[in-house]
Amino acid sequence: MALPPLHSFRVFECVARLGNIAAAAVELHVTTGAISQQLRVLQSGLGKELFEKKGRRLVLTDNGRLLQHRVANAICEIQDGVRQLSSKHPGERQKIELTLSIPSVHGVTWLATRLFAFMDENPHIKLNVITASYFNTVDWRRADLAVIYGVPPWPGFWWRLVHGIRMTPVCSPQLLRGPKAIRSVSDLAHYRLLHEDDGAQWRRWLSEARFGLSSDSDIYFDDFGMVLQAARDGYGVALSDEVVSARDLDEGRLVQPLALAVPALQNYYCVCSEGNRDREEVSNFIEWLIAQSRPPVTPQA
Repeated sequence: MALPPLHSFRVFECVARLGNIAAAAVELHVTTGAISQQLRVLQSGLGKELFEKKGRRLVLTDNGRLLQHRVANAICEIQDGVRQLSSKHPGERQKIELTLSIPSVHGVTWLATRLFAFMDENPHIKLNVITASYFNTVDWRRADLAVIYGVPPWPGFWWRLVHGIRMTPVCSPQLLRGPKAIRSVSDLAHYRLLHEDDGAQWRRWLSEARFGLSSDSDIYFDDFGMVLQAARDGYGVALSDEVVSARDLDEGRLVQPLALAVPALQNYYCVCSEGNRDREEVSNFIEWLIAQSRPPVTPQA
């Protein structure tokens, strides 16, 4: 079988990664018509259907997934070769750029503060940090990998769980004082519950606590940073994780008034394209991040 034009493989990889012809056209600086033409050339040359339409997205077929994995790896190898050739001092460790996308810094303070340690340990890596709150808002034209708060799967991407979040109530220390101090689950009735979703996470926690509670005074935010700030300021009780809120808990801005912790409905994942999965700097960062996010081990008495 004659090999189809190499450029059509580059177009295929871009569409497979982004799941959208228009997005691929923007990244490659061509028209959508040119993208469609290259895909037709490739599929015709191979005699295989590589995509199927699901709504507005193009989804890979089984043949498409097989080819996408190989093509993405090949492009990654070419990029690595170009980086090595661009090194001015052959023998000296090459400076590598790594672009990481993370949610808003208020939601991942635990991560932002650790990035400085990573840079100290890896002086050959120039780390660029951009922000995006959700998977579909990550600028994958720039990001080599991303920390995502959500629920997989994400077609065309590879992911690993950073750590399994267990949610427990957190609040300002002032809510532990006075006649309405929080000492049991029933004391939550005196305060607003602070939500970062539609209330599903609190419903799960209350169900595990075997306590029914609803209030018209509850507040719903679309940003976890705002939830934590409201909790710090004493406006209500939030649900958070001991790793995510470690600094606030250590420095006394937040306390955990009740011991019950339940698994989160969503978790933090480290996500990258299949093509970036085997890059040494990407895999090393992911392993480092997972190690960093483990809760500290308490010595046994």
